[in-house]
Amino acid sequence: MDVAYAGVTAVAAGVLLKDWDATMPTREVVVQIPHVEEYVSGEFFRRELPCIETVLRELGETPDCVVVDGYVTLGDPPRDGLGALLWNKLGRTVVVVGVAKSRYIGASENSALRRGGSNRPLFITAAGMTIDEAKQRVLSMAGKHRLPDMLKYVDGLARRAA
Repeated sequence: MDVAYAGVTAVAAGVLLKDWDATMPTREVVVQIPHVEEYVSGEFFRRELPCIETVLRELGETPDCVVVDGYVTLGDPPRDGLGALLWNKLGRTVVVVGVAKSRYIGASENSALRRGGSNRPLFITAAGMTIDEAKQRVLSMAGKHRLPDMLKYVDGLARRAA
């Protein structure tokens, strides 16, 4: 899932995949959100979480796993990030995997994952599955580059609609 912003409005997008290695989504959802919270440093979730919840409601079904652009847990000792808050909102029944493109201060070295020969890692966190399993799943996603193709795809979907 991804969100693009234009002023205080947002466009949230999500795609459903049949399998982790899918090259095309089975369904796309794009939702216009007329009002989002202002960005507050350290409180990214206040703006993002309602957008993700809107996409999930629009889907009308609960997926087995949600991949978010960001962290599930932050720092050491870990504290809840966007993904953990989503996991809790979903009753801890849906796996949430976080794929972050930049390192958060205190992020575990174990969260780093290199794909596509890139020297710059992605940072993988998860709730409902182990970090190692989440890293294997993200590694198995289609694409030759650092960022899996479907994550680039959903980002573009949100940006084009904004």
